[in-house]
Amino acid sequence: MSGCGTGSCGCGSTDSGVAAAPASTLTPTQAAAYEALVATLDDVPLQATLAPPAGTVGGRGSVAAEVARVNGVALNAPHESLDEEALRQRACTELLRQAAQQAGLLPASDVPGVEGAISVQASDAIEQLLERELDLPDPSEEACRRYHEAHPAAHAQGERAQLRHVLFAVTPGVDVKQLRLRAEALLIELRCADDGGAQFAKAAAQWSNCPSGQQGGDLGWLTRADCAPEFAREVFGGAEIGVLARLVHSRFGLHVVEVVARDPGQQPSFEEVRQAIALTLRQQAWVNALRQYLQLLAGAAVVEGVALDAADTPLVQ
Repeated sequence: MSGCGTGSCGCGSTDSGVAAAPASTLTPTQAAAYEALVATLDDVPLQATLAPPAGTVGGRGSVAAEVARVNGVALNAPHESLDEEALRQRACTELLRQAAQQAGLLPASDVPGVEGAISVQASDAIEQLLERELDLPDPSEEACRRYHEAHPAAHAQGERAQLRHVLFAVTPGVDVKQLRLRAEALLIELRCADDGGAQFAKAAAQWSNCPSGQQGGDLGWLTRADCAPEFAREVFGGAEIGVLARLVHSRFGLHVVEVVARDPGQQPSFEEVRQAIALTLRQQAWVNALRQYLQLLAGAAVVEGVALDAADTPLVQ
């Protein structure tokens, strides 16, 4: 294991090797599902964009000038600075909390806490609500085999990759649109470079918000366990060598990643990974069902100051 040694960029840490997740208002089970859900939201066209009130900042930048609300319940304090993702997470949590109240699982007297926190009772009620509303069948043997054939390296044992990266950190108040434009421009520039890596090293030293920038962005050899989950999903399980054709998104920001070398490790048989594949497919189905359920809740709610994916008719789970 290598990495930058701080655990602050998604590439690894000095303790467990997994970057710590931001604090969540949901239980660990809900937080894991929401993390996967957020990772897909950028790729899903908004069916109903709820316009922010005057004075808010659009896109995925900071939202602070006005108070966002779900059915009249405030999501943020006046002048509290939140990026769009944090505000959207609060909105999703509040939609679920109110749905739990409407289902009789949570007393009407329950109210949101400070800074988006919810009570233990609300968290338990949301867990019960989702268990009741998200009816998921177990994946079939055929579905598991199809997944195994389509993702032969997904459960490789001992898979490693030698990586370099340039991190554009997303911090409170940053103009995410401009940050993304800068990252995308650098991505194109580095993919076109043919100088043995000299330009990548120079760019990392100039632009990267990771300590590895002083070593040309070099992270050394990493495994999945050494990385934040969303970073690992984008980097491992493939065969690409060189600067990846896409920006890698993590909870820490936008990464331009170069795969210097790969070690695919050992490929287990289907029988060895059958249960792991079934768990992966069930988690994917859970995320899809949660997204659709939140779309229905958002379609039936009055949402102000935050853009959510919404639907006004039932969706097939």
